[in-house]
Amino acid sequence: MPSILIVEDDKDIRDILKTYLEIEKFDVYESDSINAMNRFLKNNKVDIILLDIMLPDGESVDILPFIRSKNKNTGIIIISAKNTDRDKIYGIENGADDYITKPFNPREVIARVRALLKRLKNDDEKLQFGSLEIFSNNYTVKYKGKIVDLTAKEFEILYLLAKNSDKIFTRNDIINKIWFDDDFITDRVVDVHISMIRSKIGKNWIKTIRNLGYKFNKSADEIGD
Repeated sequence: MPSILIVEDDKDIRDILKTYLEIEKFDVYESDSINAMNRFLKNNKVDIILLDIMLPDGESVDILPFIRSKNKNTGIIIISAKNTDRDKIYGIENGADDYITKPFNPREVIARVRALLKRLKNDDEKLQFGSLEIFSNNYTVKYKGKIVDLTAKEFEILYLLAKNSDKIFTRNDIINKIWFDDDFITDRVVDVHISMIRSKIGKNWIKTIRNLGYKFNKSADEIGD
């Protein structure tokens, strides 16, 4: 069964989440601080982390890029009392896959967990365009034989565009496909992710179609970096 790590210093909240997750037959683990989480993840892998922001030893959102770099195939859902659009966008831009605000309905958490697991599920497909290789089974991208360090969201966007290389995607299309139309995801979030992908594999693989959106360029190898 999928495994979930709850990182939350409020025991009552941990107990509620654990109860509902175990009813759904998930394997559940708990941490109450950033340090405890890091110690656990050093020796264990989980499918999804449910992550509070305000923890006794700091704000977890500040180390999200580090968490993501060490757990590339793990889904991260922030569950926080911080509920401004700025907080949500900052969390997503730093590497979270989803953001739920407190107070929450436990059934919504279960639904979000299941949706994220579905998005992260491997379908064992490889796409190749010249020197660019995209492996959906382990969220790996290789360019000119070298592994490219993409976040999960960057990978999902690249894979979406590459798999549908004849289609132009508006920013709203990308939001609907990758973030399921969450209200707090803006065009800026999409643009930031596209910019990061381009910085890692070269700007020519994703074309900007003026006044429309983005399109994958199958012939980018012919142009060069």
